[in-house]
Amino acid sequence: MGFKVAQVSPYPLEQHHEVNLYIEQLSDELCKRGHQVVVVGPSDSRELVRSSRKAIKERDVFASEGCANVLGVGASLPFPPARRSGSVSLPLDVSRTIEELLETAGFDFVHVHEPFAPSASSAALRHSRALNVGTFHGPAERVLSTQVARPLVELFFGRLDGRVTSSAATRSLMERFFPGTYEVIGPGTDGAPLAHPESGEIEIAFCLEEERSALRLFLRALRRLPIELPWKATVWSRLPGSEPTVPLARALRGRVRFCGPAEGPEGQLLARADVAVAASNGAAPAPGMVLRAIGGGAVPVVSALPVYTEALDDGERGLEFDARDPDQLAAQLRRLVEDRELRNRFRKRLAEDRAELGWDRAAERVEEIYERIAARRHPAEGNSSLRKKLARRDFIHVDLHMHTDHSHDCATPVDTLVETAKERGLGAIAVTDHNEISGALEARERAQGLKIIVAEEVKTAEQGEVIGLFIEEKVPRGLTLEETIAEIHRQGGLAYVPHPFDRMHSVPDYEHLLTVVEDIDAIEVFNPRVAFSAFNEEAERFAAKYRVVAGAGSDSHVAQGLGSVKIRMRDFDGPEEFLESLREADIIRKKQSLLYVQALKFIQTRSKSGTKQRKASKT
Repeated sequence: MGFKVAQVSPYPLEQHHEVNLYIEQLSDELCKRGHQVVVVGPSDSRELVRSSRKAIKERDVFASEGCANVLGVGASLPFPPARRSGSVSLPLDVSRTIEELLETAGFDFVHVHEPFAPSASSAALRHSRALNVGTFHGPAERVLSTQVARPLVELFFGRLDGRVTSSAATRSLMERFFPGTYEVIGPGTDGAPLAHPESGEIEIAFCLEEERSALRLFLRALRRLPIELPWKATVWSRLPGSEPTVPLARALRGRVRFCGPAEGPEGQLLARADVAVAASNGAAPAPGMVLRAIGGGAVPVVSALPVYTEALDDGERGLEFDARDPDQLAAQLRRLVEDRELRNRFRKRLAEDRAELGWDRAAERVEEIYERIAARRHPAEGNSSLRKKLARRDFIHVDLHMHTDHSHDCATPVDTLVETAKERGLGAIAVTDHNEISGALEARERAQGLKIIVAEEVKTAEQGEVIGLFIEEKVPRGLTLEETIAEIHRQGGLAYVPHPFDRMHSVPDYEHLLTVVEDIDAIEVFNPRVAFSAFNEEAERFAAKYRVVAGAGSDSHVAQGLGSVKIRMRDFDGPEEFLESLREADIIRKKQSLLYVQALKFIQTRSKSGTKQRKASKT
């Protein structure tokens, strides 16, 4: 079964940018494999934006089978370009449109490219409720993200379920600033080489995809070639006005030609040329162009940047020169022009490698990542036969998170908790004292007409807290998250993760949750005690993308907070029925002053502490 995938670019869709080319080719290949793909990005076309918004509103965003649809989600305001191929655009009205798209389209995956803020990609990652994959392309450091806002960016990237880079150089950069597991999937090659004549002028191609200074270096190198050598050069640019402002040297005027799309596409030049030059100094390299040259059969001559060295397989597919050195570039060009055997040897290697460098190979690896991540999701359907059985039961209100004076930070007696729960109309409660079940056992003994779920909020070694529901033995604190969940399951209980993204609590981070997501039975998506509503929203998003059953609880440490959130669900007996009932439950939220409840908790806890101290002083 194919996936529904959104491929999101931060660049205006009209830009001839390497990221956009990567997305275009990858999307086409994924469509061939049976997936439904929508390419999303800002656009400078009012007509495209208007038609895209209409399609989103009408929930008609997927193209016919085998084709990717393109949606322009808003206008863009370009920053001053750092490179000729364009720059990241600051979205103006993009975020709202992307949010509507992601809420209604039912994507399985949102694949964001260069998801640095502010951009369409970062907006998509912020609003996504699907599984998220991020691909990072540029090997150059972004100071704002890596230095100034690094902690925030790192938290934001925590929403990624899979991380990809388009080169090993970019992987090294990302691992240094944003640790994680990154898989390298470089751009593919396309096109087929044309026949190269054995005699005549050697054509040297230069595609203006890098920073402008690369062209100046290329022209300086050409001036250093002996005049008697049989060569000509073609400079291709997608934009008009690519010619240098200073007139060419007389020796170059008859040999260097400037052209653009009107004279033929870039691929046609690279398939015809004998040699292709990439001369970036590292400011804006274009590794995709080098691979397109390889696909076209043009022998690459590149500056010795890690991202280019990788594309050339350490010199097996072409020649290198020191960046910013026109003399070395001229020397390498002279070698290729003069040495037919050297050219043919490289062409043979390029032909041998072309199959493994195709876009079908890149799409296959991306598809493998999608499948591996999707396999972590919980089954969507649940137990239908058990659900039919539960449909005959009455509804009850349930609170799944509360504490008694058996917790170190709570002063509520068990009797008070039980009586208050009855007064609030609760039919079942989970007593979840910190690292203790004695309060829950006592509540079960004293409760009449109220269902008690014996539970414990267990502090793990370094990965936050997890609640064990339906347990009978105390789970020791200090185990790893995996060991704690295993012990809960050994007792026949359910692993329930409370306030998972509340940075004010001890919580497992996103990466730790991913390692155990298959073993989590339920997750708390609403806790009225969290300081920021965004923490609950993040939990709700995580539960939705992995299809984890969602729960809620008051996390009450005082009786007055009990029932501030309730779950309306079918009555149940035992953990299996409980989990199936919870799958289709409704969460009922009650507005209550968090400051008031916290103040009561503080006063009562201090009172409890003072009583203990007075008793101790008397003894």
